[in-house]
Amino acid sequence: MILFIMVYIIYMVYKSMEAMHMLQQNLYNENNRYIRWIRKNLGRAFCLYDFIPILFFIFIFIINEKSVTDFILIASMFIYMYCIYNEYRKNKENQNKIPLKITGRIKRLFFTTIIIYGIPIVLVVKITNPLYLTIMLIMLVLILGFNYYMIFFASILDTPFNQIEFNYYYKKAKKKLNGMPYLPVIGITGSYGKTSSKNILNEILSSKYISKTTPKNYNTLSGLMMTVNNYLDKFDEIFIAEMGAYTKGDIKKLCEFVKPKYGILTIIGESHLETFGTIENVCKTKFELIESLPSDGLAILNMDDSYQVNYPLKNNVPIKWISINNTMADVYASNIKCSKNGMMFDCHYGDEKVTFRTRILGEYNIYNILASVALALHLGIDINDIKASVNSLKATEHRLELKKVGNMYMLDDAYNSNPVGASGAIDVLNLMPGTKVVVTPGMVELGTIEKEKNYEFGKKISEVADYCILVGEKRTKVIKKALLENGFEEENIFIINKVIDAYPLVDALKEEDKDIYALFENDLPDIYTEGGRK
Repeated sequence: MILFIMVYIIYMVYKSMEAMHMLQQNLYNENNRYIRWIRKNLGRAFCLYDFIPILFFIFIFIINEKSVTDFILIASMFIYMYCIYNEYRKNKENQNKIPLKITGRIKRLFFTTIIIYGIPIVLVVKITNPLYLTIMLIMLVLILGFNYYMIFFASILDTPFNQIEFNYYYKKAKKKLNGMPYLPVIGITGSYGKTSSKNILNEILSSKYISKTTPKNYNTLSGLMMTVNNYLDKFDEIFIAEMGAYTKGDIKKLCEFVKPKYGILTIIGESHLETFGTIENVCKTKFELIESLPSDGLAILNMDDSYQVNYPLKNNVPIKWISINNTMADVYASNIKCSKNGMMFDCHYGDEKVTFRTRILGEYNIYNILASVALALHLGIDINDIKASVNSLKATEHRLELKKVGNMYMLDDAYNSNPVGASGAIDVLNLMPGTKVVVTPGMVELGTIEKEKNYEFGKKISEVADYCILVGEKRTKVIKKALLENGFEEENIFIINKVIDAYPLVDALKEEDKDIYALFENDLPDIYTEGGRK
């Protein structure tokens, strides 16, 4: 019995850590994400072998002989040992892109999980009655088989403690912000381009001010709290807060926390429709930033975005409009020239015109630059300083970042692909000389239009690329269909299970006398890895 329990505990720890990893990547079931993930990934969440010992344990009750009981426990132990080996092999083959972060919340969750499993384990060791022993052994099997749901149950039990911790850090951050009443806060939101816009703005504002931004993609309430508590200090003169959202009201909560005076809305589009439901909900949520701004603040809006132009704004904050080629905008770009080395364009504001050069790529980055220019001018930064900052801009990591990797030029657009960004990335790839390759698992979280948008993406790939490498056979069926229906050669389509397998494949496609450019469009997190348990 002791050996069986030891093996059981080892397997339980393996499974629980994996379930916690998926819970963490699904934002601790925010907006029911984790439960939906389980329903969509039954092959990963459940293993048939986990339930086989139930049949064995019934014999313990029927026969009630010690020798048979010992044999059945040994047989069950070997089944779990095989499962442990299978888990180990699977984890080694599918190395996580984002490992489980051992936070205080995860530590509490693990402790609660140990208690949940510990009670029946102790009872199994103590009980001698055949009927009760059979019941408890079957219970052990069931809670292990339904481990993903058990971890969710443990997280519910932890809710009061998590709320206490959240309230503590929220009040601490709020107190710190209240002690900096003259710190201007700039909020940046939109369906796409938030992080790039934030980094561009920070680079420009840094020419005159000590500005601080939310690091990486810390764009939730917890991320803003962490930034305020750990990064913001009394010497900062401007705070730039990236603001993300999955449902209506998310941006409003962020604004109530940091109280922005200025706001940039990048672009509104079909992103996270799985949680928002409709594009109208997306639009209302993004405008929660603009409608939170005071009358002495400033909003930067995109005149080329029909959703922004037609939105019935409910407050009187001043607005500056940006555009490409629309001379009615306050700040607009014209005469755009793009190449593999970067972009050049004329920036118009008032009666002035300045030519900008930048090494970053993509038309959406022109919008980001224009928005930053409009706000920087309002904040009193000299146009020559702005021009110098734009000239020195570097691409944001994993967002149309061109770099040499081995024998290929990699156009890294791996972060959080969307229909507008993916289309723009293909346009950039089209500028590149030599052999063109697209590596992609497609786009996700687009709700009912996901198949339609992935088909359009596949069609665009067929017009530009020489080869296409699809990551995940099931997920990319629509893209493959679009490629074939639009004249793409099937022999130039490759299907792999992991992005890492694309690197040697791209190298093998390189011709000796031609450069090869590979666009890596989207790199889905571990929750989208295909395949179940073996």
